[in-house]
Order: sequence, then C-alpha cells, then structure tokens
Amino acid sequence: MSESQDAVPRRTFLKAAFGIGTSILVGGLELRFAPVIEAAVASPTIANCDTWGAAPSTEPITVLSTKPNKILVHHMANANTTDYSLTHAYQMARNCQQSHFNRGWIDTGQQFTISRGGYVMEGRHRSLEVLRGGTQHVRGAHCDGQNDVAIGIENEGTYTSAQPPAALYNQLVALCAYICQQYNIPSREIYGHRDFNATQCPGDQLYALLPKLRSDVAARIGDGGGNPIVWPIVQRGQSGERVKTVQYLLRARGNTLTPDGVFGTGTETAVKSFQTSQSITADGVVGAATWEVLILTVRRGDINEAVKAVQSQLVSKGYSVTVDGNFGAGTETAVKSFQTSRGLTTDGVVGKNTWNALVS
Repeated sequence: MSESQDAVPRRTFLKAAFGIGTSILVGGLELRFAPVIEAAVASPTIANCDTWGAAPSTEPITVLSTKPNKILVHHMANANTTDYSLTHAYQMARNCQQSHFNRGWIDTGQQFTISRGGYVMEGRHRSLEVLRGGTQHVRGAHCDGQNDVAIGIENEGTYTSAQPPAALYNQLVALCAYICQQYNIPSREIYGHRDFNATQCPGDQLYALLPKLRSDVAARIGDGGGNPIVWPIVQRGQSGERVKTVQYLLRARGNTLTPDGVFGTGTETAVKSFQTSQSITADGVVGAATWEVLILTVRRGDINEAVKAVQSQLVSKGYSVTVDGNFGAGTETAVKSFQTSRGLTTDGVVGKNTWNALVS
C-alpha cells in the first residue's frame, strides 16, 4: 500500500511519577520513571518515493536484517538554489535518482534527501518503510565501506564555503534525531562522508557544523552526546604503518601475509576474504566497519600478531619497545604512556579507543 507524505503520527510515552531514578524492565526495555510527561521524537514529514515521483529501482532493493549503527551526512555538490519550493524539491530528487542511474546504480544511493527549502524525501526505495520499522536497514550506495551499516542523508547544495539554509539544517537535526531514536544510534555516531572516504563531502562549512548537529540531536534524544570515533580508510595503493597494522591483524586472524606495509593485491585479497567471513561488504577497503571487527583487545601476557601491530605502532611514535609479539612489562609501560598522552584511560589495555588512537 502506498504511503502518504504525512509524517508518522506523534507517539507520546507517559512516564509516571514513581520517583526519580526508578526503573523496571518490560519486554526487554528499560522504562525509567520520573514525575514528568515526555514525548518521543516525532518523525519530520518525509515524502516517500511515490510522492515525489521516483522511477522504479532497476533491481530489487536489499533489506538487511541488521540495524545501521551510524548516520553519514553528505552534500550534493549542486547549485545553491534560491528556489525553496516543494515543486523544486521533488524535481531535484528525480534529477538525483537519474544521476545515480547514470552511474550504474540500481536506485538513488542515499536513504534520505533534504532540499534547501527544508523538504525531506525518501531516497532509495523502502528506506522510509524500513526506518519506521526500526529493526532493519536498506543497503545504500553512498559511501564505500559503509553502505551496510550507515544511513546516508544527502543535503541539496554545495557547502565548501556557504552555510546551509536554516530550513535545511533544522530538518537535518529533526531527521537525525528520529533516525537515532528508531535505531538507538548514539548522537556521537553522526559523521561526514569525508570521515570514511577520500572526498571533500559534505563541504567544509557543513562538516564544521557536525559537532553542533551532534549536540542538537543529543538534546532532542537525551543521550548526552559525546565525540565520535573516526577510523581512517586504508586501501590498495597505500603504504605505511597503518597498512602494516592491518597486515599484522590479518595475520592474527590466521592469514600468512608478510607485514611489509604495502597494500597490494595480496593484502586486498586477504581483506576481502576477512570481510566475507564477517558478513560485511567485501570491497577490500578497510573502513570503520572492518576496523571494528578486525582489531583484537590485547593486554599484558598476550603473545600474538596483534601485539606486534601495537608494538610496531608504538615504535613509529617514538617508543622504545621490541616488536616481538610478547606483551610484557615494557610494552605495557609504553601503552600507558601513549594512553596518557592521548587523554585515554591509562590501563595498559589496548581496546577500541586505544587502537583508534594508534592508527589515527
């Protein structure tokens, strides 16, 4: 059945006055009680594909059974029009879809689009339906290495030197807050396209607004905000310590690569094989989705190739340790010193945050 342009009806959750801090578990959900009445974040008005006149996708849309874990903000790098009308917004969405067809894509690449006039539209077919369900994800085509785990939002215009209009920004906040609510995505997990691919998108001005966007979304969903973790992109043709880290980590997973710091065909093949084993897009590019399943937490007493990766990174940063794969007292001291220098918890354990700081 076709959906209308109307937004999802506002859902209001009553929180009874049973005392501040009281909570119970109902159906696996924690309900916290306070003497106030709060409303859930309502969806902005979102025009579905039928409403703005989308052409059918050329192939069936892939709906993944897993939820997305982040939001990626893009700009369309088109004209900063002063036509803020609904008619223009719908035409822009059709133009965008045709442009993506011309690239050989099966449909619009991103899940959602916002016009400069503040109109929000579904991008790829089924994205609105799936968002409302809150349990699945429509695979997009907006960011290499992230299409299985990220919702993409395209914003009409070019924001290398110009600021986005208030109408657009306000709807971006509203849409991000709704998405975060539906999928329980923390506001800190809102990124720019450039955080994951070699691109200027979403432009310097819009990118500079992302800390404010996270803060504004946090205020709406009440999650306290926080800084995101951004992983570097490592791919074929690169060389250096990051590549060597990837190679050591792949060896820790059973691969026989030589850790020479050169990302060639052998490393790319090994990355693709690992990605396939983890059920993520096998594109051979080590982005956030791959880093977060490739890293291994290591600590004093461990002896493995992942420890060598840590030791090699520490050596590259001026620490005097031996790259022998044995996490002893010297390595622990160096890790603690590094953690202190980066404002991390100084526990000597190399977990997600320390790995991220080592390779960033």
